[in-house]
Amino acid sequence: MPELLPPLNLPAFIPQIMTQDTGRMIFDVFRKKYVALTPEEWVRQHFAHYLTEHLRYPKALLKVEGALVVNGQKKRADMVVYDKDAHPFLVVECKSPKVKLNESTFQQSAWYNYTLQAPYIAITNGLRHYCCRINHQTRQVEFQNGLPDYP
Repeated sequence: MPELLPPLNLPAFIPQIMTQDTGRMIFDVFRKKYVALTPEEWVRQHFAHYLTEHLRYPKALLKVEGALVVNGQKKRADMVVYDKDAHPFLVVECKSPKVKLNESTFQQSAWYNYTLQAPYIAITNGLRHYCCRINHQTRQVEFQNGLPDYP
């Protein structure tokens, strides 16, 4: 892989990468199109494949770059996994491997989840991954040891 795309702390997969005049592109099997290959996209594709290929989350219930409205502002969640009843189950925020995960990164994911009300949120930069369970009634946040099993 090129220098821009470091090895991640996620299982490898075989990406479809091509070069265009505008730069390198990676095929996103979830959006069914080629998208710009940024460091964040590199992480997003690895994490999505990890969820579906290794943890057996259903591909059909994983939405990549899903639009949502938070306090009247249009936003895009990196990934939202839905349960079998089409309720948000897990919101994932992906960052470049160069971005340190901190409270600000966590707050962005929690902000998106304010609208979605998923019981779990996760943040990753491809090297480190954190997941929390959120009790929306009590507003308690409990860090998890890994990602939850799909219900």
